[in-house]
Amino acid sequence: MTRKEFLRASMRSTLAAAALGPSTLGRTLRAAGGAAGDPAAPDAGRGGGAAGGREPIRLERKAIDLALRHAWTIARNTSTAKRNVLVRVSHGGIEGLGEAAPNVRYGEDWETVLSALALIEPRLGDDPSQFDRVLERIEAALPGNHAAKAAVDIALHDWIGRKTGVPLHRMFGADPAKAPLTSMSIGIDDIPVMQEKVREAEGFKILKIKVGLANDREIIAGIRAVTDRPLYVDANEGWKDRDRAVEMIKWMEGMGVVLLEQPLPAADLDGAKYVRDRVDMPIVADEAAVTAGDVPALRDAFDGVNVKVQKAGGLRMARAMIAAARRFGMKVMLGCMIETSIGITAAAHLSPLVDYADLDGNLLIAADPFRGALVRDGRLVLPRGPGLGLEGAW
Repeated sequence: MTRKEFLRASMRSTLAAAALGPSTLGRTLRAAGGAAGDPAAPDAGRGGGAAGGREPIRLERKAIDLALRHAWTIARNTSTAKRNVLVRVSHGGIEGLGEAAPNVRYGEDWETVLSALALIEPRLGDDPSQFDRVLERIEAALPGNHAAKAAVDIALHDWIGRKTGVPLHRMFGADPAKAPLTSMSIGIDDIPVMQEKVREAEGFKILKIKVGLANDREIIAGIRAVTDRPLYVDANEGWKDRDRAVEMIKWMEGMGVVLLEQPLPAADLDGAKYVRDRVDMPIVADEAAVTAGDVPALRDAFDGVNVKVQKAGGLRMARAMIAAARRFGMKVMLGCMIETSIGITAAAHLSPLVDYADLDGNLLIAADPFRGALVRDGRLVLPRGPGLGLEGAW
C-alpha cells in the first residue's frame, strides 16, 4: 500500500467513525447509577474518600509472573519473563478486573505500579459510576504512572459493564463484526528460530517482524524465505541514521513490507519527517506517541500512531488518542505490551474503531490465566459477556 492509498483509507475511516455518532458510554454510566461529568449526580467525595458513610471502592492488587513461550528480543532488550500487576475493584457486590503491564521504556516496573496503586486507592471514592471524576481525580494527584492508571481504568470499565450487563465494545459504540485482523509479532532471534516462529504463526494473515540491529536485511530475507504473507516491521527506535533508514525502507518496499513502526528515536521528529518525505511506505509512531497530547506534533512526521492502552493510561485515554489521530487524518494501530487476556481483551474491545491491530501479547506468554478475546483465522473475536467478558479466576 502506498502512502496515498493509506491516507485515502484513513479519511474513509474518519468519516465512517463520525457517522456512527456518539458512543453509548454515557448512557451506560447513567444506567450504572450516575452520569460522569453530570453536576447533578452525587459525587464520591471531592477529596476522594467515601462520603456520608457509603461503602468505599475496594482496590486489591497482586504481582504476577508471566513466563514467556520464547525469549523476547527487540532492539533495546531481551526478556524471558514479565512481572505484571493484576487489580480487582469491588463495590456493591460487583467486581471489575484490570491489569498493569509496566514497561521500563516509560519509567515503570511492577514496584512503581504497586506504589502508585497504594496512592490511588484512597482517591477512588465510593461511586464507580462517577467514572470520569474518579479518573480525573487520580490524574490530578498522580502524574505519569500510566500502567498503574490503566489497571484501574480497565477495572472500572469492567465493573460498569458487569453492573449494567453490557460488553465494553457496546459501551464504546464499536461493532464487533468490524474487529480487524491482528498481526503476530516475531521477536529478534537467530534466523532459523525466527523462521520456526513464523511457521508456528500459520493462523495469522499478517506478521510483525522486530528489527533494529545490524542484521536487519538478513532477518527480512530469512522471513521472506518461508512466507509470502504481508509484513509489518518494527524497529523500536533501533535505527539512528536517517539516510540509512531511508535506504533500508526503500529496500523493504521491494520485500513485501507494507508498514513500518518507529524507525528512529522518539525524540528525533525532524529525522522522522526527513524519512517520511523520502519513502512511500506508511510509517507509524509508537514510542513517540504516548498520549493524545503527543499526536499534533506527529502529524507531519508520521502517517499513523500506535495506541496502547498501557502506554496511554487506560481505555479512556486510549479513546482520546484515537480521536486525536482521526482529527489529523492519521491512521491508528492498536498495540499492546506483554499482557494476560485481561489487558489484551480490554484493548480488543476498542479494535473495531481502528485500522490495524497488533494484539498478541497474551499469545507470547506460556500460560495465560484468563480467556477473553480470541483470534480466529487471523481476526480478533470479541467476548459478548458483560464488561470485559473474561473467563478465569483472579
